[in-house]
Amino acid sequence: MTDKHGATPTPVGRRTVLIATGTTAAVLAVGAAAPQAPTTATADSTPAAAAAVCTLTKEMTEGPYYLDGALVRADVTEGKAGIPLKLALTVVDDSTCAVIPNALVEIWHCDALGEYSGYVGNNGHSEPDDGTFLRGGILTNSAGLANITTIYPGWYRGRCVHIHVKVHTGVTLTSDGSFTGGSELHTGQLFIAETITTAVATVSPYSTNTVTRTTLAQDSIYDDGGAASGLMTLTALGSSTSSGYTGTLTLGVSQS
Repeated sequence: MTDKHGATPTPVGRRTVLIATGTTAAVLAVGAAAPQAPTTATADSTPAAAAAVCTLTKEMTEGPYYLDGALVRADVTEGKAGIPLKLALTVVDDSTCAVIPNALVEIWHCDALGEYSGYVGNNGHSEPDDGTFLRGGILTNSAGLANITTIYPGWYRGRCVHIHVKVHTGVTLTSDGSFTGGSELHTGQLFIAETITTAVATVSPYSTNTVTRTTLAQDSIYDDGGAASGLMTLTALGSSTSSGYTGTLTLGVSQS
């Protein structure tokens, strides 16, 4: 069960992503720490962020396990066993670093045993497959922040631990809980430091995954670019690994 990535992914025109650094990261971290209800952003809500500098980085492969029709929801766990992971992803405009409200941030990743919903069995495990677990997305709030509750991803043959992400704007929510239309501005992947994954791998059910784990350094997609390549900052939710983590990252997307 490996991503079909062969050659290095090719950037698609202006569909690039930026990671806020320096002053921008400090400014946007304040918004990430204080989630707000989705509202329309005011004209004076982002002057400090707009004045900051962003660093350009490439998009990353979608991989073979994407499914259309993801549910719009803040919690994608569906009762899957694993260590809690609360994502706090902030979306900003690439040219101004101003936050983007009402952008749909969609994620998908494998479970603790390396199985993707819709493709269960590809990593050698037999388990129920409803085609939706650990998949979904949420609209960013007025601070450009998307809070998504999931579990720490497991791993499968040939890839390091990662989470896939897409950013859409202008979507229409549908009566079945999904979305349609809009523009897809970014496709990428989120990564986690090896020191944390090493600790997670000792905790059940991750410890029962017998597939040899590929590290960040061995992975053919992650290019050791740190936050500029999707490496999240993780903060412990408690005193033990089992308590879980909050993962934060600021993504800037081109709207032109």
